[in-house]
Amino acid sequence: MRLDNPQKTSFARNINIPKLKAVTDSYMQQVPMVHEHCERCLNTQRWHGNAVLMLLDAAFDSIGLNYFQSVVPKVEQFRQKFVETGKIRTFEDLLAASDEELKAIWKNQRSWQMATEAASYLAAIKKRKRLNDRDALIFWARRASLENWRNDPMGKIKGVGINTYQYLRMMGGVDTVMPDKIVKRVTAEMLLKTDIPMPATDIEFVYLMDEIAAMTGYRAIELCWMTWLIQSEAGMSRMEKYQNLLPMI
Repeated sequence: MRLDNPQKTSFARNINIPKLKAVTDSYMQQVPMVHEHCERCLNTQRWHGNAVLMLLDAAFDSIGLNYFQSVVPKVEQFRQKFVETGKIRTFEDLLAASDEELKAIWKNQRSWQMATEAASYLAAIKKRKRLNDRDALIFWARRASLENWRNDPMGKIKGVGINTYQYLRMMGGVDTVMPDKIVKRVTAEMLLKTDIPMPATDIEFVYLMDEIAAMTGYRAIELCWMTWLIQSEAGMSRMEKYQNLLPMI
């Protein structure tokens, strides 16, 4: 569900759609599990549907460490230590936890500041609308504007740049992309092969990806995850290396 500006400009003109489709297919065929993973993301079911873990995933990822090697293991450690034991399962539980407990899992103060401020905002939505955590995230994500992201209460939180903002929207069920450096780099390779110029701004990039998705029969979120999963680690793609981990997150 997209609630962004319906009057947005088209950035993709005079495109050879069959060529674009062929190039996109060649990339997407390398990540056969991406549809299933993105389906779970769009249904707000990552991390077993636990919105606290989704929020921590975004907060830990926001400082730029390796996602699969650093972020995922720490979120899983948090899940085992706090969620499985019943100590922290909701936004309110997270807000009540001590700094000492939290930093035993992840030491970065900026991540925790971002996570707790976001949890506080979502907890207020949850209380006001009488929702659960997951539905509060969905409620926010479906109403959050891309163009006005800096003025959104979530976008104003220190540590929430446009990439983290978009990532949270994705986990809240919005079919969109993060304009991060890997997504842009892989997309630039694709566009070079199809004579499509790269947009000048992050927001224009997101809208171009929407258009490419519509032209090629994929979803924008699938194109986004594809760019991450085709990256190579230890001589194999992340899709191959982490194929047993993806269904868990």
